[in-house]
Amino acid sequence: MSHLVSVWRAAQLVGVARGVLQQQVREGALMLSDGMVSTDDLMGLYPGVVLEESGLLERVAQIRDEAFGKRVRERMLPSQEVLAQRLFSQSQELADVRKHLQRYHGLVLELQRRIREFGAQDPDDAAWLEMERQVTQGLAKALATESVDFLEVLDDMLKVMTSHVTVRPSGHEFMVEGHTNLLQSGLHAGLKLNYGCGNGSCGMCKVRVISGDVVKTQHFDYPLSETEKAQGYTLMCCHTAASSDLTLEMLEASGPQDIPEQLILTQVRAVSTLAPDTRLLHLQTPRSHRLRFLAGQSVQLGWTLPGQADVHATYPVASCPCDDRNLLFFIARDGSDAFARHLFAGDIKSGAGVSVLGPTGEFVLADGHRPLVFAACDGGFAPIKSLIEHALSLDAAPSLTLFWLATHSDGHFSSNQCRAWSEALDQFEYELVSHADANLGAWQIAQAMRADLFDIDCDFYLCGPGDFVKTLHDELRAAGVAAAQIFSQSL
Repeated sequence: MSHLVSVWRAAQLVGVARGVLQQQVREGALMLSDGMVSTDDLMGLYPGVVLEESGLLERVAQIRDEAFGKRVRERMLPSQEVLAQRLFSQSQELADVRKHLQRYHGLVLELQRRIREFGAQDPDDAAWLEMERQVTQGLAKALATESVDFLEVLDDMLKVMTSHVTVRPSGHEFMVEGHTNLLQSGLHAGLKLNYGCGNGSCGMCKVRVISGDVVKTQHFDYPLSETEKAQGYTLMCCHTAASSDLTLEMLEASGPQDIPEQLILTQVRAVSTLAPDTRLLHLQTPRSHRLRFLAGQSVQLGWTLPGQADVHATYPVASCPCDDRNLLFFIARDGSDAFARHLFAGDIKSGAGVSVLGPTGEFVLADGHRPLVFAACDGGFAPIKSLIEHALSLDAAPSLTLFWLATHSDGHFSSNQCRAWSEALDQFEYELVSHADANLGAWQIAQAMRADLFDIDCDFYLCGPGDFVKTLHDELRAAGVAAAQIFSQSL
């Protein structure tokens, strides 16, 4: 018998991006029934899917082999309390199913007995004999052992190991694993959640539980009123999902205008050399004051050398909002940039304090399910990297393609990251382009796009020098791409 699962769960079971399945639904290759997907239809589309390919077998084996390891317990397995609650819920569901099956079985046996009685009263009536034969054969078939739908088995297993959270009214979904709280799980899934301190003091991550259960993971100081408690309000940063399915009501940021300006004093964790003229600056915020931002946005960094004036500069964040404590920046050597001069001179060292003011900018990922194409020139890779990581967290785009132009010899300072994405993700492709002239390099990228089975039904994100962005924008418009599908930022 076919089993119905959500698109979100179906993507997990067969090991593909959710955006791929959503595109197949739009194309009519996969049918939806009340928002659910049949496992029979899923197996028809992916007949060769096996546990090893979807990655779930390795996951189960790792949990089995390292079941008592601290790291696995904390990061992959829920707490004993949560596991017990989820198993109890499944046991209740199984008990209800057994009870109904027993009643149906008894009803069929009683029907079979009555048919035999009526048949005995009129042995010449062939209809009674045929009816008894059909009931007997149907009962035997129902009681026979059938092959197990392994996707249904996996779905049941995942309901114990992970929790599926649905957000209202947006309809967004995310997964909760291990001891991770609801806030961090939602951020890791790319959601634009409302939050502040992250430790239960400010109450900005307050949400209402519509259905399902949560369990507290840490103490919090924010005072929920008795009315709020009665209505099911809780704090995402201090609770995790206890039930297999959870529905929350909350407000999410719709765009940059919903992200407040913040001033945070961070600490330099590391300064690394990516190339002779490029440094990676790693800043870490306090646990109680994380930076809330959207992928693609920028912040102003400030540093003070004792006895000298403050130096400030604005840089795009090169990391994903899902890791709001660890902020990464690609800093290029620039004699006109005082902050960069001090960084390359070694004045800004590990442990130094750097202020972060922001975020600013509207070069962010738009909502949608179209394939994504990114084009960067030199340091324009910083916000593009953040956008790509955010898109991967959302898992909504059927494919991602990157074109990265370098105008100098060490311009592809993070090519290993691109290679890692390509090797790990079937839906990600990239092409590294080199040209001393950004304008001509943009034209070269446009030609490469057209040669690569060009599809205008994509969203395009462009970042780099003004000439690079303008040339590529004009080429895309000339190819028929709608202006609303092109997002750009000049550096």
